Amino acid sequence: MDPPYWQTAGYGVDFPFENYERMADFMRRCKGKVMVSINDHPDIRRVFEGFHFETLDIRYCNTNQRQGKAEVSGELVIMNWKPSDLGGLF
Repeated sequence: MDPPYWQTAGYGVDFPFENYERMADFMRRCKGKVMVSINDHPDIRRVFEGFHFETLDIRYCNTNQRQGKAEVSGELVIMNWKPSDLGGLF
């Protein structure tokens, strides 16, 4: 799943925090493998507590930035399974 990032602007979509809680509940009940890509925020870590987390630094660049400088953002990959069980993820 790739939901809107929590506490960010610009999506133009109403996505209340209860939706993240619903996703976490779904992941707890799902018998299959589920992965969520989201921004690394303390509220997100709290609601998805108990799952496997991987952190990544993602570089974003847009045409409005001068001289092509990229911003680094913390990305959180949340799984209801352990990548090591399948030989790794990254």
